[in-house]
Amino acid sequence: MSDQRDQFSICFWGVRGSVACPGSTTVRYGGNTACIEMNVGGERLIFDGGTGLRNLGQKMLDEMPVRANMFFTHSHWDHIQGFPFFVPAFVPGNKFKIHGAIAPNGSTIEQRLNDQMLHPNFPVPLQIMGATLEFCDIEVGEVVRLGNVEISNAMLNHPGEAIGYRVSYRGHSIAYISDTEHFPDRLDENVLALAKNADAMIYDCTYTDAEYYDEKSSKIGWGHSTWQEAVKLAKAANVKQLVIFHHDPTHTDEFMDDIARQTSIALPSSIVAKEGMVLELLTEKEASTPLNQSAVAAMA
Repeated sequence: MSDQRDQFSICFWGVRGSVACPGSTTVRYGGNTACIEMNVGGERLIFDGGTGLRNLGQKMLDEMPVRANMFFTHSHWDHIQGFPFFVPAFVPGNKFKIHGAIAPNGSTIEQRLNDQMLHPNFPVPLQIMGATLEFCDIEVGEVVRLGNVEISNAMLNHPGEAIGYRVSYRGHSIAYISDTEHFPDRLDENVLALAKNADAMIYDCTYTDAEYYDEKSSKIGWGHSTWQEAVKLAKAANVKQLVIFHHDPTHTDEFMDDIARQTSIALPSSIVAKEGMVLELLTEKEASTPLNQSAVAAMA
């Protein structure tokens, strides 16, 4: 068994944006909203707490006591709605350090997670959670260091503000960029900085260009991007692999299959995120191929 310090894996627990969309047409790609787990250098990192966080929590019940660092991009509902249903947070002995930037109105990530659980919105308050919860306000541009793992961030272009993250360890890096809207006349310098030479860029591809520029129902100004823009950014940033993420809830499995075909033509090193998909970034002592895909068992 390899040393955990040599591990750099990414598991996708929720890949949708806006609202969860379970059903017969979203079985293969999944219907839960944003939640990604990374196991890096012996550290467990959780990015965003959409409805996919519940399934991650069910898996963690077999591993308790557990500890993890949680990082939120922002607090729109599709990125926090799973937090009240994250069972490990209710169990004494577990420890979670929760990171997020202060919102434009001055509210902290603790206040925002607390507010969604206040009566009459939810039956129990955040204070009933039995795990040790430590809330950390991070500054835009701040670097968080956990052992030899570095987590940097930058501002994204999204209504109400959001930040993207870059996780770096032993010469490998992952950029997690959700939610953001591209600029019409230039590439976003913040996104390029987060993604520069990364092993993978997980990017907000909610729309296609046709949807984004549709004269009858334009998505301009809604705070999300397209897979075509993702390809441009991935090429400009010299990203090894592009991961299409934050799928629109109206996009069926067949629609996503078509996006996968088109992106693979435009950029052969691209993949479309699915619930349960695992990416492994292996250190040079483990393998010469930096990025492999595998699957995890069906989730509860």
